[in-house]
Amino acid sequence: MTGDPEPISAQARRALEQELADLQSERRLVAGTLRDATSVGDQADQADELRRADQLERLDRRIEDITVRLRRAAEAGPAPTDVVGVGSTVGVRFSDGATETLQIGEAAEALDQTLVTADSPLGRALLGRRPGDTVHYDTPDGPATAVVVSIGE
Repeated sequence: MTGDPEPISAQARRALEQELADLQSERRLVAGTLRDATSVGDQADQADELRRADQLERLDRRIEDITVRLRRAAEAGPAPTDVVGVGSTVGVRFSDGATETLQIGEAAEALDQTLVTADSPLGRALLGRRPGDTVHYDTPDGPATAVVVSIGE
């Protein structure tokens, strides 16, 4: 990953937008439960208020992270369709003949079985490749190969 704005797939964008909406809703609920610091009663009440304040800070950080990621993805434009890049949807045929459609993304985008992070061995091997290219990468069971079948949404 270069540090430049990276595109994301439409599916990943929808997932981030949904997570953002959910977090904003949760934040409104948590913020509504916070009391004025002068009205807090005993130590148990104070500890509960501190937990909610910490939760609010955590939510604010994640909301900011997602907002920045979506803005940077918009700056980067759509995922490439001529070569594999971050945000690409890639059809891959493995050496055992199995074909899968994978998303090249970031670890933070989704917990998805079809997500391959750009910094994983397979992700690094796929970046910059075109349909028909054979890639070589390492697995826990040893070296492996795959062929890029297609690129696109």
